[in-house]
Amino acid sequence: MKLQNKVALVTGAGSGIGQTTAERFAMEGAFVIVNDVSERSGLETVERIRESGGKALFLLADVTDAAAVQAMVGEAIKACTRIDILFNNAGISGVGAIHEIEPEAWDRVMSVNVRGVFLPSKYVVPHMMERRAGTIINMSSCVAEIGLARRASYSASKGAVLALTKSMQVDYAKYNIRVNALLPGTIMTPFVEAYLERSYDDPEAAIAAIQKRQLSGQLGKPEDVANAALFLASEESSFMMGSPLYIDGGIVFGKDA
Repeated sequence: MKLQNKVALVTGAGSGIGQTTAERFAMEGAFVIVNDVSERSGLETVERIRESGGKALFLLADVTDAAAVQAMVGEAIKACTRIDILFNNAGISGVGAIHEIEPEAWDRVMSVNVRGVFLPSKYVVPHMMERRAGTIINMSSCVAEIGLARRASYSASKGAVLALTKSMQVDYAKYNIRVNALLPGTIMTPFVEAYLERSYDDPEAAIAAIQKRQLSGQLGKPEDVANAALFLASEESSFMMGSPLYIDGGIVFGKDA
């Protein structure tokens, strides 16, 4: 029970990596505050946690809406008195080279992926500062470290999250708050499956092409990222501060010649 008696807030926990991580945190003893923009999806995650014997509470909020996020954090503190772990997981994808992207689409990706890390952190951090304890995990991506065709907005947003993680760590280390980032490769989630169906005439061929990018020869699973998030959330990573943690099947540092 690596998170016994901890309170964890997971954004975007209605499906995929967020849902799997919320369930894993609960299995390890945490009370999980499940956040999502979809009430149906968020309540489904809460139900899954409770059916497995865990404890969870759903709070609806759009992570790009300052008033909604502030209210959510207030409700969480009222219900649980504290937040020990913040997992800024909510995010969306973006496809296209710079000349192909409409300004509105660019703004949407940056809003969800960067503002959606800024706002929950802004309103959670003061409570962690007061208690002089806390762990924040930001969802970046391996594309923050590599060039990938037609992913300009997504790469820019995830690069910003990685840089923000390092800056946050400098600011809050003196309050005993750790801030680290996850950098996954391609993880097979319902979100990715839907994206492949929309974006490619032959989704199976697309999956095969993506698999070739990874030394593992396969796509990651949500459980792979959930395990890494658990490590960063627990005391096992107590000496990690401002660090990127790669769960990418070998994309960034490997090349099969």
